[in-house]
Amino acid sequence: MNKLLAAAIFLLVPLAASAEKADALKPITIDFKDSHVDQVTQNYVAVGDVVITRGTMILKSDRAEVKEAPDGFRTFILTAAPGKIATFRQKRDGGPDLWAEGQAQRIEYDERADLVKLFSKAVIKQLEGQKVTQAMDSEFISYDSRREVLVGRNDPSGADVKGQGRGSITLAPRRAQPAANAPAASAAQPAAQSAAQPAAGKQ
Repeated sequence: MNKLLAAAIFLLVPLAASAEKADALKPITIDFKDSHVDQVTQNYVAVGDVVITRGTMILKSDRAEVKEAPDGFRTFILTAAPGKIATFRQKRDGGPDLWAEGQAQRIEYDERADLVKLFSKAVIKQLEGQKVTQAMDSEFISYDSRREVLVGRNDPSGADVKGQGRGSITLAPRRAQPAANAPAASAAQPAAQSAAQPAAGKQ
């Protein structure tokens, strides 16, 4: 295993919760400056500050292509302009304020497999509200929401290339910090009780 990690970053990390399942049947809205639609092939191309929304999922990029298969499943391909990034954000099941968000120079989302792939300068985070609970950065990341697995590799192509580079994972602590004033409070409690006893006796 160490040899594999030394040759190429390949990381499997279980996720806390899968993507919002209710999003799958929500309508898709595409906002753009210009577009080209081929109704025969069901191919949609949008450019210029593109924002794609489906339920809680929001995709943003300079250019987006949406391809629809005969069975109705779609593939989204987001491409950022040079020096910019494409982004996605989606609510996760398992809590009222759990989110996944990521960015890269190119993002591909396969609706059938519920799989997000991030190419080049990829970053993905899990959040509870505004708090980041887990983060990964690598040249390539795939986020399998259905199996709750992240995979990071060290080349933007998604391949393992020896000596190409490294990725990183950040995990926030899950254990609660002990209260700083807990010892002082427990010590003060007997003193307060002894002070109250004489007053009770006078009554």
